[in-house]
Amino acid sequence: MPTWLLFLGPTLIWASTWHVILYQLGQVPVLNSVGWRFALAAAVLAGLARWQGQSLKLPKSAHGLMLAAGVVQYSGNYWAVYESERYIPSGLVAVLFALMVFGNALGAWWAFGQKSSRGFLLAALGGVAGVALVFWPEIAASGARPQAGYGLAIGLGAVLAACIGNVLTLTLTRRGLSLLPILAWSMGYGAAFLLLLSVVSGVGLQFDWRWPYVLSWLYLSLFGTVIAFVLYFKLAQRQGPARAALMGVVIPVIALTISALFEGWQPTPMALAGMLMCVGSVWLAQRQAAAS
Repeated sequence: MPTWLLFLGPTLIWASTWHVILYQLGQVPVLNSVGWRFALAAAVLAGLARWQGQSLKLPKSAHGLMLAAGVVQYSGNYWAVYESERYIPSGLVAVLFALMVFGNALGAWWAFGQKSSRGFLLAALGGVAGVALVFWPEIAASGARPQAGYGLAIGLGAVLAACIGNVLTLTLTRRGLSLLPILAWSMGYGAAFLLLLSVVSGVGLQFDWRWPYVLSWLYLSLFGTVIAFVLYFKLAQRQGPARAALMGVVIPVIALTISALFEGWQPTPMALAGMLMCVGSVWLAQRQAAAS
């Protein structure tokens, strides 16, 4: 599969999930919705692995890392994103996740000895600045929120969880284990943790059988999870997790374009300048990485 498709596929899918998640909010608790999402994704990934002739029997030593990846990345990360948005604007969360390129770069250097060039990091920083420019009105107003500090801490925790999960998954693939079984087990552990937490905490197990919820659940599970994560990790294997995380700079640009089409969002000159800055910075960062 060409590298550009490995990058563009998850970017377009995850950008669209910002809008699709709106259909998951309301009737069903977040713990349930995220749990059902990863439960279905885990089952589909297991089926795909068996269809390709890959065994789901992995070494016992791998299950500890897969359990950690499931709890950290597919439950803690997603719960923290929803929780942080209760206290800070979604635009600030987008800026935090644009910073993931630096967390992934640090993780790749620490775990695998992969170093990112100074030019790449500077270009990536320009992309983060572009995201901040896009959402500047929201960011500037976040200080008026009484618990903005808590929301910011939770959001940073979500980014850290995602970076740790990336390192855990790539560590397993570097041991020669196949990606599909790793993701199936990891997401299965993450879903089990969330649904068990729902029961223990008294939230219970709930589902909404109305078609907007069901269709959004299917899209988020099959496209936003199975396809997007498989392509993302294949890109991270090929180019390193830092370059793969550059999609976090482009995703807000596409997501806001979708918002303009379906939700009536109207871009300001500052937002348009930030969007152009995001795209230009990613292009420059890719060139810097290819040249190093």
